[in-house]
Formats: sequence, structure tokens, C-alpha cells
Amino acid sequence: METHTIQWGDHRLELGKNTCVMGVLNVTPDSFSDGGKYLSPQDAIAHGERLIEEGADILDIGGESTRPFSEAVSIEEETHRVVPVIEALAKRVQVPISIDTSKVEVARKALEAGASIINDISALRSEPDLADIAAQYGVPVILMHMKGTPKTMQISPVYKNLIEEIKSFLEERVLFATSKGIPRSRIIIDPGIGFGKTFDHNFQLIKHLRAFESLNLPILVGPSRKAFIRKTICKDDLSPEAPQVESGTQAAVAAAVLAGAHMVRVHDVANTRITLKIIDAIKNA
Repeated sequence: METHTIQWGDHRLELGKNTCVMGVLNVTPDSFSDGGKYLSPQDAIAHGERLIEEGADILDIGGESTRPFSEAVSIEEETHRVVPVIEALAKRVQVPISIDTSKVEVARKALEAGASIINDISALRSEPDLADIAAQYGVPVILMHMKGTPKTMQISPVYKNLIEEIKSFLEERVLFATSKGIPRSRIIIDPGIGFGKTFDHNFQLIKHLRAFESLNLPILVGPSRKAFIRKTICKDDLSPEAPQVESGTQAAVAAAVLAGAHMVRVHDVANTRITLKIIDAIKNA
């Protein structure tokens, strides 16, 4: 497997030998899995610390749900949700904090509060000036593929060639990012499981993940608790927090890592750490 080192500020990520775990912290009332659970800053801060105790290498904090058919929230509301949490956690934890946003002003305030990675599901398309902020602050960016917007992405997504289209999209967005002064050494790509894909597309993406290695960049995959797992286990759907869904998530994590993922974005860090102890050992044998 290709290895990558990302170094910036006081942080360094060694990617390849051991899989990096990004813990999800949604400070939202309506996220598909944990919406409303960590809306108060106190609850969010406590959960963030818990994720790090369980072994998270990065905390990914978001204040706007991007589940299918979700509505956007204002800059003010998103900032109000995330900044106090980032500010408090940045003083208490050593791991890098990622801000999950597509908005320039939210990212700026988050970085000022102590975040040090930008995770943009729009791959710098929604607000292209976000690239300037990333370059200015010298932070890594995660560029994700999404067809449409969260509100429209799951309305009959169609591809002529799934892998090639997503790869071309990511290649183009990486070129845009580097043209804005973000070095390739600070770019992570995410094929966007569940974002404008059918269930079959998601399974194909995980199966053929190695195709993205030709981009020579770290690959992030986020399958955690998503509908393609839930509906495959049970046609009537299951609660995202059902134990069977977590088992399904761990199967997807294991498959993704063996297929070339360097990082996984998950809700349950403790279970993922157990899975990765075995999968990384197999991978490195």
C-alpha cells in the first residue's frame, strides 16, 4: 500500500501502515445517525473527548447535516453550533480537529478557534474562496466527490463509468486546489460513499477503491451507518444505531482498508479500532 505523510503546524499524520480513524462529531439537530444528541456544547465536548479516548486520530466536527434531502443552514447558525465546541476541544486535546463545512466564513472562524483541517463535501465548488482560506492557513483539505447537493444527490444518480467519472472529478478538483496554492502534500481525496450514489455504486466504489491510487493521494472513506448498509441488512431499514448496523459498518471499513483506504470516518471509534487492529495486521503481514 502507498504511504503518505501529511505535516503541518504541530501535526503529523503517517498514513498507510496504520489506518487513520476520523471520529464524527455532529453538532446538529438533524444528522441521520446522531442528530440532536450533541447539540449542547457540553455534550458535544464530552463526546469529542470520549472519541479521542477511544482512539480517534482526528475529530471531524460539523454543524450542518448533509444527509440526503437535508436543508442548508445559515452561516450564523452553523458557526454558533461549532465554534464553542472547537474552541474548548482545541485547548484540551492534541489530535487535529477537522471542520466539516463548505462555507468560507464558517471555516475561517473554525480555524481561528483551533481547527486545523477543512473537510469540504463540495470539493471547493460550493465556495471556491475556501481554497484561499486553506492555503492562507496552511491546513490540509479533504476533497469529496458528490453528485448534486445533499438536497438533490439521491434523486436517481446515474453514471456511464462510475470509477472513471469520480476519478476525473477528483483529479480536476485537486488541480483547482493546487492552482490556489494548496500543496498536493496537504490534499486528501474522498470518493463520497452515499453522496449521489445508489447502493450498488457504493459497493462498487469500495470494491474498486484501488483504482484511485493512481492519483497518488491519501484516500478517505466514510461508510459509517449509511443507508446502503442498513437496507442491505434489513429491507425495512434499521435504526442507524442498531448493533447490526455497526457490524455492517465494520465489514465495510475492513473491506475499504484492504482495498486501499488510508483513513476511515466513523461514528463508533472503539469498535473501529478493534477492526483495524486485525485488518492492519493482515494488510502488513
